[in-house]
Amino acid sequence: MDRREFITAMGILGAAAALPIPAFANTKKHNYKFGFQLFSVNQDMNRDPIGTLKAVVAMGYEDFEIFGFNGEQGTFYGQKAAAFKTLLDDHNVTVSSGHFEFAPLLEKSDAALMRFVDQCIEGARTLNMKYITWPWLAPEQRSIENYKALCEKLNRMGERVNAAGLGFAYHNHGFEFEDQRGQNGYDIILKETDPALVKLQMDLFWVMHSSKRSPKELVKAQPGRYVMWHIKDMDKKTRDYTELGNGSIDYPGILPDPVAAGMEFYYLEQGGNFTHSALQSAADSARYFKQNLQHLF
Repeated sequence: MDRREFITAMGILGAAAALPIPAFANTKKHNYKFGFQLFSVNQDMNRDPIGTLKAVVAMGYEDFEIFGFNGEQGTFYGQKAAAFKTLLDDHNVTVSSGHFEFAPLLEKSDAALMRFVDQCIEGARTLNMKYITWPWLAPEQRSIENYKALCEKLNRMGERVNAAGLGFAYHNHGFEFEDQRGQNGYDIILKETDPALVKLQMDLFWVMHSSKRSPKELVKAQPGRYVMWHIKDMDKKTRDYTELGNGSIDYPGILPDPVAAGMEFYYLEQGGNFTHSALQSAADSARYFKQNLQHLF
């Protein structure tokens, strides 16, 4: 490097150092993997897991969140966990989180719940996941009293999962934001779960659909806790799911800062209302995201 190049380089570094820290930090590329929630193609995965995985990998997806674990059999999509991990490795892709069916055990004994938690831990470790996620409550379980009981269980589950070296998270839908006697389930979860034990997976569609607070407001109130995001679009007329780019959600305008949120993984998802088919929707959303939204992460 000659003297002129050295002076120029030092000038650039000096200017960067003079920038406010957030402005400089935003220039960093975070290299998040391109994620997809396999529940979007759940019927295809159950019918043909090998062919379906090959298809979504060809769309560019690199990391997955699974659904469909059988604890008694130790299987994902009908395949033993070790065999499914081999399938992932063969395609050079990963699974970072799983949605596990905890809701049927909410009213069962702690022993039954923790037995299933231990099965989930074993399955998650086999796939080298980072997070185990509670994804759902049945309609009859969505009372204020049940939300409070749920929080106690979430804390105990989080403690057990964390002790096993994994993270634990709760995934929202829209029902948590519904008012009941001046309260709502999501506020109870935020207040009565330990942020060190129970992280949050923000479904941006459902926040925009049902919450009175924006994603940015939620992150501001609980920075660093929203470690995973679900990304899908909202039909302009029906407000149902739709492919990215077909709907009403202004993602450049509503996205929180991923660093402030604590985001580690994101997953595109579409739980239904496909224009043509689940696989075609997965491909269409992947194409739109890569062309219009991926630069925001």
